[in-house]
Amino acid sequence: MNGPEIHVEVAPELHLFVPQARRLGATAVPTDGVSTLGHVVESLGVPLTEVGALVVNGREVPASHIPAAGERVDVRTIARPQKVTGAPLRFLLDVHLGTLARRLRLLGVDTAYESTDIGDPALAARSAAEQRVMLSRDRGLLRRRELFAGAFVYSTRPDDQLRDVLGRFHPELRPWTRCTACNGLLRDATKEELADRLEHGTRRSYDVFAQCAECGRAYWKGAHHDQLEAIVERALTEFADRG
Repeated sequence: MNGPEIHVEVAPELHLFVPQARRLGATAVPTDGVSTLGHVVESLGVPLTEVGALVVNGREVPASHIPAAGERVDVRTIARPQKVTGAPLRFLLDVHLGTLARRLRLLGVDTAYESTDIGDPALAARSAAEQRVMLSRDRGLLRRRELFAGAFVYSTRPDDQLRDVLGRFHPELRPWTRCTACNGLLRDATKEELADRLEHGTRRSYDVFAQCAECGRAYWKGAHHDQLEAIVERALTEFADRG
């Protein structure tokens, strides 16, 4: 049996998470007198990772607040830039965000990535163990309580995904310092050191190289460098001075 009702209004930026009927103005939501406000908000479809503040009758309350009959609740979005406390800013991405992971690494952002589907419990456990912000489009994953921190990736387009993450968290950008394949740090390397890893045409055409200290992969300014340079320049122009 439904209990007393509260009136919940969700910020426009969060409307994509809630049914159409609940998007215009405050909507009546039944409560049971026991469940927390955080649980009520998540039952509407909004991950708490996307909630910046819960304001009840003009007063900010924690997600553990137990709603009372007649309360009016404003569900607000995250303030940007979002600060992550408790650990250096670093990320973990699920199997669906490989391009975003490579671009964050290209910019020197510490980014772990699971290239296979290891399941939500394992991802959440890794987020907690390594104190990484979980980036995903999976709302169920973002609702797992054991996450260190999390954020929903709003777009399906890599360009927009990158801008969203950089705009939300303002990580320090150090382009060309991480391996895009494994996230290891790069070091300068000589042609002679890499001789057994390079094809003859590459040895003949290039003189400046780097190598991943973790996986040993070699890097040079090859055929796709201009495309990568454009990604780096756009990110630096828009976000480098905002940290």
